[in-house]
Amino acid sequence: MKVVVTGGAGFIGSNLVYYLRKARPHWEISVIDALTYAGNLENILSLIKTGQVNFSKLDITDATDIEAFFSEKKHDIVFHLAAESHVDRSIHSAAEFVSTNVAGTQNLITACRVTGVKRFVHVSTDEVYGSLGDEGFFTESTPLDPTSPYAASKAASDLMVLAAHKTHGMDTVITRCTNNYGPYQFPEKLIPLFITNALENKSLPLYGDGANVRSWIFVDDHSEALLKVCESGKSGQVYNIGGGHDSELSNRQVTSEILKLLGKSEDLIKMVADRPAHDRRYAVDISKIESELGWSPKVKFSKGIEQTINWYLSNPDWWQSIKSGDYLDYYKKHYGEMR
Repeated sequence: MKVVVTGGAGFIGSNLVYYLRKARPHWEISVIDALTYAGNLENILSLIKTGQVNFSKLDITDATDIEAFFSEKKHDIVFHLAAESHVDRSIHSAAEFVSTNVAGTQNLITACRVTGVKRFVHVSTDEVYGSLGDEGFFTESTPLDPTSPYAASKAASDLMVLAAHKTHGMDTVITRCTNNYGPYQFPEKLIPLFITNALENKSLPLYGDGANVRSWIFVDDHSEALLKVCESGKSGQVYNIGGGHDSELSNRQVTSEILKLLGKSEDLIKMVADRPAHDRRYAVDISKIESELGWSPKVKFSKGIEQTINWYLSNPDWWQSIKSGDYLDYYKKHYGEMR
């Protein structure tokens, strides 16, 4: 089986590559990644050096290069994870999100359809559904109601994938996952940012009142679900993926747990102005993937956050090299001076 993982040098992509390498050792895995700010070749360098993974630096917005890549060699499966994914950055500038997430996805769809790729697994987000109140859960039939430019671009890409299935009969499946955490996550997202800031005794910028609620899933559970959907999911279907109904935590609760595990004072918390149109709550109903495919999450948040913290403790060179240069410029623009 010849498999392509787009965005395979990013956070979820690299973890998926490691998972697939162990779970399906006979698969031939190729990674394509543009290596923009959040794509880090160090994440999968050991696999590349040992010949366990093939790597090509490609930008999915370049239709010519993408067509050439897929025309050169037949591939059976594509896991499409390449995306601009940070809500805050999309608020500052949406153009890159439209280019990568919408046009880039269509470039891939076209190349895969023309070259006979057997299955296209499109990895999306629960943010396409918008914001929930205090009760209820998103189901796969919940109308799309994105709030941020990022979420809108992902919703558009979902629709392009669904159109490819309906118009051309392309074998596609879409997954919409809740908030991931784990190793190799770029330290602009809440958990890695707060872990690394706390390790440096710097403030933790918490939006608004800190009561925004998310459902959290450890990245290895997500990888397992993606493989299950790839191999057993029904063509043309959407599957929600999440940590289950007991995985919901407010941003304040997550922050407090990180500080407790690191033995740090909550005095490090710095309340900052809320971001525009900050969705109050996300939570997905995962009964479809549980009943149809037999998947359910295994890692409880209490265990997963310990593993995540230990990884950042053990890999300071990885995140310290990132939190410099352009990163500091972005951080200052968004939160003010890092103190």
